[in-house]
Amino acid sequence: MTARILVVDDIPANVKLLEARLLAEYFDVLTAENGYDALSICERTQVDLILLDIMMPGIDGFEVCERLKANPRTAHIPVVMVTALDQPSDRVRGLKAGADDFLTKPVNDLQLMSRVKSLVRLKMLTDELRLRAATARAISLEDGLDTGLGDEPGDILLVDGRGSSQDRIARALKPIAEVTCMSDPQAAVFQAAESNFELVIVNANFEDYDPLRLCSQLRSLERTRFLPILLIAEQGDDDLIVRALDLGVTDYIMRPIDPNELIARSLTQIRRKRCNDRLRASVRQTIELAVTDGLTGLHNRRYLDNHLKLLIDRATARGRALSVCITDIDRFKLVNDTYGHDAGDVVLREFASRVRSAVRGADLACRYGGEEFVLVMPDTTPDMAAGVAERLRAIVESEPFRIPGTDVALSVTASLGIAAMLPGGDTPDALLKRADNALYEAKRSGRNRVVAAAA
Repeated sequence: MTARILVVDDIPANVKLLEARLLAEYFDVLTAENGYDALSICERTQVDLILLDIMMPGIDGFEVCERLKANPRTAHIPVVMVTALDQPSDRVRGLKAGADDFLTKPVNDLQLMSRVKSLVRLKMLTDELRLRAATARAISLEDGLDTGLGDEPGDILLVDGRGSSQDRIARALKPIAEVTCMSDPQAAVFQAAESNFELVIVNANFEDYDPLRLCSQLRSLERTRFLPILLIAEQGDDDLIVRALDLGVTDYIMRPIDPNELIARSLTQIRRKRCNDRLRASVRQTIELAVTDGLTGLHNRRYLDNHLKLLIDRATARGRALSVCITDIDRFKLVNDTYGHDAGDVVLREFASRVRSAVRGADLACRYGGEEFVLVMPDTTPDMAAGVAERLRAIVESEPFRIPGTDVALSVTASLGIAAMLPGGDTPDALLKRADNALYEAKRSGRNRVVAAAA
């Protein structure tokens, strides 16, 4: 993992110490000795994380953080406040200013690296979401890839062996989350797998159970593999924390628990989970967009080109029939020329809807291009395909196509050509060519009819 980290502190020795530790982990490090320089650097160059001292001349860290979070260009940059102050009121003020995390001087190396790496991962996710959102806006898909992660309460599973600490932690988290408390680690694994939690908090206070085994099981299950885990450990138990981080635990907090720190760390992990979920959803949507016709919602020609060969190969291997139908809206150009392309789009969408109503669940319906549509019908003989095509032809002709906002009701018909796969196997191009020739014959012989290709 690499990232560019800005260290802001007015004491050169503090800057050099943090810089040396980060460089040893191969991070790219920038430095600033006051808040004004820090704001200027963030405006000029890409920064992935800011380690920000609070007590500085000019403007203090709180104001720097507020300005960063108020600027759309820098609001997405995680800010870790590094300070000698260790009062709860300072943490509350930092949270209100928009800080994502806190480190107390002198900074422990383990704490520094675990916090930095966790927030850098979150920054990478948010950067990817921002990039996808920009692309979505460019192709008018803002709603589909909105980067807002929401302020609604999170869903947290707390696994804690003691009822008294369960109550304290649940009360502390009440402002930001609904908390489900469990004492049985094995039951908690099943609960996590069957629910939609955004964070699991594991309190390492069990008398006869290794909490790392629970963390390992959560990481090994498909349903919980990417679920953030926050470990609560005893002060000084660095060996447990190192092993936990190696197992994939995403963050930790030491006892006695500072409620404000618990909230800050929990919010960071919930945001990370929501980023992950949004990214996966956007990837699925991108895949769907790549194979879906945007106007009609049917599969597009790219999908047909890739999928038809698979269907032919499967039918050939099983010795089953397969038929193809190509249908074309009759005199569609006249619709566009007379009523405009908006009306033409209405007709295409309604035509696609009637195609869906005519085909069976196993059939594949695609928009082939323009006003042409293709149906691929597995396990379908030529006679059966002719029946499906005739049903579609009748559905298209039966009701006029109405143009919203007008009194126009168009009588639309379709011509259809069908072809069956050859018994010894076939190629997609040859099968589609025979169906296209049958469609041409349907057009030539008067339109609004079904013609089957010669066997």
